[in-house]
Amino acid sequence: MTRHDIAETYKTIQNEITQGLEALDGKATFQEELWEREGGGGGRTRIIQQGNILEKGGVNFSAVHGKLPEPIKKAFGVEEEDFFATGVSIVIHPNNPWVPIIHMNIRYFELNEQMRWFGGGIDLTPHYIIEDDARFFHHMMKNVCDKHHSSFYTDFKTWADNYFYIKHRQETRGIGGVFYDRLTPEKTGLSYEQIFDFSCDLGRTFVPTYTELVNRNREKTFTQREKDWQLLRRGRYVEFNLVYDAGTKFGLETNGRIESILMSLPTQANWAYDFQPEAGSLEEQTLSLLKKDIQWTV
Repeated sequence: MTRHDIAETYKTIQNEITQGLEALDGKATFQEELWEREGGGGGRTRIIQQGNILEKGGVNFSAVHGKLPEPIKKAFGVEEEDFFATGVSIVIHPNNPWVPIIHMNIRYFELNEQMRWFGGGIDLTPHYIIEDDARFFHHMMKNVCDKHHSSFYTDFKTWADNYFYIKHRQETRGIGGVFYDRLTPEKTGLSYEQIFDFSCDLGRTFVPTYTELVNRNREKTFTQREKDWQLLRRGRYVEFNLVYDAGTKFGLETNGRIESILMSLPTQANWAYDFQPEAGSLEEQTLSLLKKDIQWTV
């Protein structure tokens, strides 16, 4: 299993996901832009907009290499300079407030034969938390994790709860999911090939999971109040991505392509001063569930 093999498989997964999302939307298609990174490598940015259900989404592949900037070397605690990184990154913003935002990333990073690892995850950000949908999503994540390691779901769910946490708001970005980083044989007891298989299975769980969630909610009507709430929740999404997200920071620090890095941002988002939900409202209920450590699979 070489870096080339990993990158080519991730490209195939990108193809599968874009085909699945086009079929799900039924109207819009992805527009592709090929790009090269100054310093080494490049990628395929695929954007879908103004669809039946997908207002804006990106399914990006990249395989880049070159010299690590000093801030990244310090963050990783390494002296090596040459790096290789490849992965698929997805963010989907639907137009219907009852359909959730979803994010996925699967990636591989290599400095040398002794220092290489996999990272990634899938997390869900509903504008309104529907508990049956949350349980379905987490069961799908647990199923793919349990197929590969008995502790992956528990460990990676906790990791997601902690990672996708907006500290300055004291709330989670959504209902979490699974998140992991720097997976190696030493940490998991699995071979690199087995960790890669898990990475691919997680990527291929994306389409069936999101298809079910979209189809459960796509025909629901919504009011202006619910649309306004969606835009406020998008604002929280933007705050997390610009303040805390490690992938955004890595892309900017390594001279990545700005349009591809910031494709995670919605077309429109709002901020309201000191918004307080009405007592007993669905908005208040959603805020009450934006907490760590909720056991959705129990």
